[in-house]
Amino acid sequence: MIPEAIQRFISAFSRLPSMGPRQAGRLAFFLTSLDKATREELERALHVLGTMDRCGECFFVKQQDAAACSICSDRTRTEAVLAIVEKETDLLTFEKMGAFRGKYLVLGKLAERGILEPAQKLRLEHLKQTIRKRDALLEELIIALNPNSIGDFTADFIAREFKDLAKKITRLGRGIPTGGEIEFADDATLAHAFERRS
Repeated sequence: MIPEAIQRFISAFSRLPSMGPRQAGRLAFFLTSLDKATREELERALHVLGTMDRCGECFFVKQQDAAACSICSDRTRTEAVLAIVEKETDLLTFEKMGAFRGKYLVLGKLAERGILEPAQKLRLEHLKQTIRKRDALLEELIIALNPNSIGDFTADFIAREFKDLAKKITRLGRGIPTGGEIEFADDATLAHAFERRS
C-alpha cells in the first residue's frame, strides 16, 4: 500500500535521533507535497553534508579538504585550556556564548548505560597523546558534560584519567539544572555555569 520509495525513506530516516517510523512517515509525505524547487534545494543540502569530515584533533566537523576544523586552525585560541563536550551542538552552544577561547574535544553521545564506546575511548587516548606531545600540562581541563548521572559518572572517569595531564580539572557550575542539557541552556544560564565551574 505504501510506495517503495516512501518505505525506504521511512526505514532510513527512522534511524535518526528522536525520529521514529511515524515521524519519518510524516516527514516523507510532507516532502512529497513540496514543490520541485524546494525538494531539489533540500537534496542539495543533504548532498553537501557528504563533503563533511571529522577534525582529527577535536572531532568536530570540517570540510573534507581542510586540514582541521575552523576552531583547531584558529591560532588566536589557546591550547592550554580545553573543554570536553558530549555533542557538536554543545560545542556550538559554547561558541555562541562567546566567552571561551580554548580548544575542544567532542566525545560523542554518551550511552545510557554509562559505558564509553570504543570510539570515545580512542578520542580520549588521542587527547592524552596530544597533551604529552605538547610537553606541557594543560592549564585547565573543563569537563563540560550534561549534569545528569551519566554525565557525572563519565566526568569522574575522565578526571581520574587526566589527573596527571592538567594543572586544574573543573566541571561546569550547577547553573544548569541536574538532568538538564547544555544544548538547551539559555546564554545567561550557561555563562553563569561556565563562570562557576569548579
